[in-house]
Amino acid sequence: MTSNQYMMCVEDVAKELDCSKSYAYKIVKMMNKELAAQGYITMAGRVPRAFWEKKMYGYDQKSE
Repeated sequence: MTSNQYMMCVEDVAKELDCSKSYAYKIVKMMNKELAAQGYITMAGRVPRAFWEKKMYGYDQKSE
């Protein structure tokens, strides 16, 4: 998964998980709730790609 985009939209999440957009919204909402609890500013329907990779795959994005 190589991309230059900082944020993933719901469509990206749905495509990555091969699931419906409504389920992808639930996942993004859950992740944004966790980020907000940590004090980060969030955007509805979007999640940072680095946070996504850490939560879903268990690793941090390597800086190039």
